[in-house]
Amino acid sequence: MRQRNRSTYALLLACVGSFACQPAEPPADLILTNGKIVTVDPAKPEAQALAVRGETIIAVGSNEDMQAYRGPKTEAIDLEGHLAIPGWSEGHGHFTGVGESKLQLDLMKAKNWEDIVAMVADAARKAKPGEWILGRGWHQEKWDHAPTPNVEGFPLHASLSAVSPANPVVLRHASGHAAFANAKAMELSNVTRDTSNPAGGEILKDAKGNPIGVFSERAQGILARPPKDNEERLRRQIELASAESLSKGITTFHDAGSSFETVDVFKKMADEGKLPMRLFVMIRDSNERLKENLAKYRLVGHGNGRLTVRAIKHSIDGALGSRGAWLLEPYADLPSSTGLNTTGVDVIEETAKLALEHDYQLCVHAIGDRANRETLDIFDRALSGRPDGKTKRWRVEHAQHLSAQDIPRFAQLGIIASMEGIHCTSDAPYVLARLGPKRAEEGAYVWQKLMKTGAIVSNGTDAPVEDVDPIASYYATVSRRLKDGSVFFSDERMTREEALKSYTWNVAYAAFEENVKGSLATGKLADVTVLSRDIMTIPEDQIPGTEVLYTIVGGKVAYKKPAPRTSE
Repeated sequence: MRQRNRSTYALLLACVGSFACQPAEPPADLILTNGKIVTVDPAKPEAQALAVRGETIIAVGSNEDMQAYRGPKTEAIDLEGHLAIPGWSEGHGHFTGVGESKLQLDLMKAKNWEDIVAMVADAARKAKPGEWILGRGWHQEKWDHAPTPNVEGFPLHASLSAVSPANPVVLRHASGHAAFANAKAMELSNVTRDTSNPAGGEILKDAKGNPIGVFSERAQGILARPPKDNEERLRRQIELASAESLSKGITTFHDAGSSFETVDVFKKMADEGKLPMRLFVMIRDSNERLKENLAKYRLVGHGNGRLTVRAIKHSIDGALGSRGAWLLEPYADLPSSTGLNTTGVDVIEETAKLALEHDYQLCVHAIGDRANRETLDIFDRALSGRPDGKTKRWRVEHAQHLSAQDIPRFAQLGIIASMEGIHCTSDAPYVLARLGPKRAEEGAYVWQKLMKTGAIVSNGTDAPVEDVDPIASYYATVSRRLKDGSVFFSDERMTREEALKSYTWNVAYAAFEENVKGSLATGKLADVTVLSRDIMTIPEDQIPGTEVLYTIVGGKVAYKKPAPRTSE
């Protein structure tokens, strides 16, 4: 034994300074150097460089540390001092909706109703008779003046119908919780003054009882639609959504509600190696179809980590802008209404049982304070008495307006508040009108109040309701600054570190993926976003001008900012 120890010691002494005696370290496929890497890993919060082999980070440290991982085929990217962060994760959006928005009229920048009518008139001139004209993005509260005439601030269809008499037109509200239809679309849908409101929806009518063209919440289901998308069109939507998301630095997208049929196409594309980013999908369907299909559709990390399907989505109410959010007390600007319950409590309770039976996460859209209370009550009843209740990580999607007494319940029940920073500053101009100052201060977008009780708050954009750009939502989260320069209840702002975590690690946690993504650490997936500015330190007003330089998914550059064109 003594002789063997002497021999080993002698060998070690002989190898000191000799590279040949060191264990050979397989080279990295990719090295990032010379950057400021904010890891969101408390064990090593900041670094200068990292190395990747395959899809996994193998080292995080200094430039010098990475020399051991260089090989003849190693790709090296000099970050030139730029900021690298864990890949942005969109915590709640509508993936195919982002793609579809590229294939129809984009109404988000319309300044008023007249702009929209002009856009439809132009589309109608180019369309064949009978061809559908679709659009999305209008928001009456964001126009520079109210339309005349109007009902509750919404225009009447006459001017729209006049420019598109031979084409059915359906224009979805930015929130997706209302739609505007012209006369031709209502004719094809058999809508008349005698058509009744469906459960959970409203057909808005004028003083004479005639439909004005606005269909709120479940009333949208009355409207006829063009033929369903075929697989080719759906694939095109997925390609467009992927390209848009990657260009904004997003490496993972939480898709808040797709059908089983859409999942089939996601799976095909993942198997073909044609999903360039990671999707976490919530199924949205009837309880009958959920019961039939949940067991066979559950996927975790399918297609080399590109596709996970392990959540169910429901909506218990509508949106605040269309006064569909379900409130405990009437709207301050419409005392006759407390909003809409769009899916019955009994239906969601049945879904909760299915979720537990098949080990799916339950995610419920709830915006108004009553909607949130009812959702928390459903969760409480379903999880009560279960020792694993908190580990289910069920989610309230949006959680925008809460009663003070319900705020602590998120942490108590282990419920994730899946919120969108950009909604705060986008909605703020009309929140006070809808809720009144007291309710707004108590429970509107209360990130700090939730976090101080121990709740996890994740971030996103709800795209295509808003632009999918994380920079805009990050800025809204740390500033809560409106276009007029005012700040909406500043005490609820997140720090820059909190905001970054809400868009990375917290989103990963909300998908049971915090052990493989959400921070930059050895053994985790090499999903990285490189930014043109250091959003952790630059003056706040410079954050919105930040651009994405690289989006890296699994160690591969999925997007690189195009070089500026040079004039000849």
